[in-house]
Amino acid sequence: MGSRSDLPVAEKGISILKKFGVDYELYVASAQRTPKRVEEIVMNSDADIFIAMSGVSAALPGAVASLTTRPVIGVPVSGVLNLDSLLAVIQMPPGIPVAAVGLDRGDNAALLAVEILSVGKPEFREKMAEYRKEMEKNIIADSKAVWSNV
Repeated sequence: MGSRSDLPVAEKGISILKKFGVDYELYVASAQRTPKRVEEIVMNSDADIFIAMSGVSAALPGAVASLTTRPVIGVPVSGVLNLDSLLAVIQMPPGIPVAAVGLDRGDNAALLAVEILSVGKPEFREKMAEYRKEMEKNIIADSKAVWSNV
């Protein structure tokens, strides 16, 4: 996270990672205010995937991506203009890709990380299939509840 204020967005992702049994570490490090800390975290990590979230200039995902060849998922956090962080995450220069999810979608970042991990870990594919079936059941139940109340 670029700052502590990003924690509510991070918690959405943490919930998903826990549900799937994915180990994670959580840090606060700013691309502009603590660049050496960002570098230290990335260079000393054995993570398969990084999820980097920040608002306003949203420089953290790009800074992380510049330091590693492992996948980086950027989560733009709503800012003053709402789209400023989204544009910062998706406008990466050639050669330094960052996967971007929607504004404040820490949950989707975690799900994307699980999908990437599932390439080498079939147990995650199975858990993802179960997760999707559960979503389908919930939507059908919601539809029935709404229809019966109309």
